Amino acid sequence: MRVTSFLSVAAALIVCVVGGASASARAASSCSVSSPPHRVALVELYTSEGCSSCPPAENWLSALDQGHTASTIVPLALHVDYWDSLGWKDRFAQSTFTIRQQRLSAEGRQHTVYTPEVFVDGRELRAWSDDARFVSAIHQLNAEASQIDIHVEAHPIQSGRIMFKATFLAAGELPDDIVAYAAVYESGIDSNVKAGENEGVTLHHDRVVRQWIGPVPVIDGHVAITGDYPGGSGKSGVVAFAENRATGEVLQVSELPSCAN
Repeated sequence: MRVTSFLSVAAALIVCVVGGASASARAASSCSVSSPPHRVALVELYTSEGCSSCPPAENWLSALDQGHTASTIVPLALHVDYWDSLGWKDRFAQSTFTIRQQRLSAEGRQHTVYTPEVFVDGRELRAWSDDARFVSAIHQLNAEASQIDIHVEAHPIQSGRIMFKATFLAAGELPDDIVAYAAVYESGIDSNVKAGENEGVTLHHDRVVRQWIGPVPVIDGHVAITGDYPGGSGKSGVVAFAENRATGEVLQVSELPSCAN
């Protein structure tokens, strides 16, 4: 599938949501953002530098990132570590992401985990490469009202770092066992792979999760998560989302793109 088709998918997603400027543009100037009243889709790509079938999926995610608006979808790339013993150690891999992928698969009654694998709001979407089916899944989620509001703000601090705070507040009655997460991602990364299935290939990565905080219980309908990350590059941002721990369903997600100092 050509990259141009992915950009057309992103354009279709942008058109479907009523509103003026994108949340990304507003966030870049104010260094704060609040989630919309409708559900936003969290798109999780599970990938590895050691997997030869993963680069096309990462190109798909990069193209999706170029045209997305944070009021419709929020994409993330989570690198798993179970490829690390097969010739090439992925410097972005975390066992936390392997465990999360296994849990989401088990909750969806899937018997295997694999790469590349895509989840949308905690549910596996094997048809992610089918433009029409992917857009339909996103539209369905965007049409639903959100049960929780998420506000993310950030500001530069000493030593060139960015401090952020993600606040979660119930917009109505929540199910039991709701938890909150915050993730710091980085884009525009290149890796020269020197062994394994992708030996000799330079891989380009976007939306790579570098820092992961959670799960943090949402008690009495609210909670706040704070953290910090290196600033100045303009290639990092913060994603905050709330999840039903019992089912893996993501209830809402909010993204604050770069808050460069």
